[in-house]
Amino acid sequence: MPRMAVLDLRRKLAILSDAAKYDASCASSGAEKRTSVGGQGMGSTEGMGICHAYAPDGRCISLLKILLTNFCIYDCAYCINRVSSNTPRARFSVKEVVDLTLNFYKRNYIEGLFLSSGVIRTGDYTMEEMVRVAKSLRLDHDFRGYIHLKLIPEASPELAAEAGLYADRVSINIELPRDDSLAALAPEKSPTDIKRAMGRMRLAIDDHAEPARRAGRRSFARSQSTQLIVGADAAKDGDILARSANLYGAYRLGRVYYSAFSPIPDASHRLPLARPPLLREHRLYQADWLMRFYGFTRPEIVAEGEDLDLSVDPKTGWALKNRASFPVDVQTADKETLLRVPGLGAKAVERILAARKVTRLTLDDLKRVGAVLKRARAFVVTADWTPGALADRDSLRAALVQPQQLSLF
Repeated sequence: MPRMAVLDLRRKLAILSDAAKYDASCASSGAEKRTSVGGQGMGSTEGMGICHAYAPDGRCISLLKILLTNFCIYDCAYCINRVSSNTPRARFSVKEVVDLTLNFYKRNYIEGLFLSSGVIRTGDYTMEEMVRVAKSLRLDHDFRGYIHLKLIPEASPELAAEAGLYADRVSINIELPRDDSLAALAPEKSPTDIKRAMGRMRLAIDDHAEPARRAGRRSFARSQSTQLIVGADAAKDGDILARSANLYGAYRLGRVYYSAFSPIPDASHRLPLARPPLLREHRLYQADWLMRFYGFTRPEIVAEGEDLDLSVDPKTGWALKNRASFPVDVQTADKETLLRVPGLGAKAVERILAARKVTRLTLDDLKRVGAVLKRARAFVVTADWTPGALADRDSLRAALVQPQQLSLF
C-alpha cells in the first residue's frame, strides 16, 4: 500500500476512534460464541487476545470501537459531530472497516468490533453501509468475533432486522432522559421513532430466541442496549432511573448505559459549561444494578425529581433510611433480605446461603465469602456478633460515607 494511503488510513482511524469514545454502550455481556461448519473460523473468543476491558459478564474483551463516519446531517446540540461543528471529519469505506477489523484481530489486538456512525445522506443509506460491514465479516470472512452495531432509529425495519442477523448486540441510543429535552436539543430526532425502533427490535429478538434455542445456536442479536447522557439537561437522577426502569420493562433491554456529559467546543448556550461529577455517573450505575439484580424498585432508591446521595452508595443510603429493617440474622434471613444488606453482593449472598447449611456463620466467615465488613457489620447478626448500639448511633452514617468509593456492592 502506498505510504500516503497508509498515513491517510491512520488519520481516519485517529479521528473516528476518538469520535467513538462518547458512546458508552459497547459491552459484550451475554454474547454467545458463533459456530461455523468446517473449520475454526476467524475471531473466536476462545483464542488468544490482548484484552483491554471487562464485559459485565466477567469476560475480558477488547473491541475495535470506531465510527463509520463522523459526518452527520443532524445538528444535535450536545454532539461534537453535529453538522455545525468544525471538528475534523473522516469517513471509512466498508472495505476499510472490514480490513481493519481483520488485521487487528490477526494481530491479537481485538476480539470484536463496535461500529457506530453519524447519519449521512439518509438513515437507510447509513444503516445499509453498516450492515454491509457486518455481513462481509460474517459471510465473506467467517468472522466469529463479537460485533455490536448501532442502529439508526429512522432506518427501515428491514435493515434493522438484517443488522440483527449479523450482530451479537445492537443498540439504539435514546440519548436524553426526557422527551422535552430531546425536542429542545435534538429537534431532528423523534422520541417516538426511537421507541418504535426499540419495540420492533424487541419483537425480532423474541421471535428468533426460541428457534435458536431449539437449533442449539444463536442466529440473531441476543439483546439490545441504549445510552443516556447524564448532565446535559436538567433531569434529576430520579427522572433518569425512571426512564431506565421503563426501558427495561417495555423493551427488555440488556443494558442501559450512563454517560456523563462532556462539554464540547463551540457548544450551545443551552448546555452546561461543566461536566457533572463522574461519581454521579457511578452512583447511577450502582442504582441501576440494584434495580436489575437486587430486587429494588426505582422509588425505593430515589424519588422522581431528586438526585442520588453522592456521599454513600444507594444500597447503604436505603439501609440508613430503613433502619427498622436491620440488623438481619445471616443464619435465617431469606435471599431477598440478604441482598438488601450493605456490603453483601449477589455472589456473597449465594455463598452465605450455601455455607449456612453446614455451619453457624461468623464475621470471619462473611469476610471469607466476599462481604465488605466495614459496611455490613452494622446491619447483620452472626454467631459471634451483634451490632448493638453501633446500629443506632448517630455517627453511623458518617462512618459509612466514602466519597471516593468507586466499587459496586
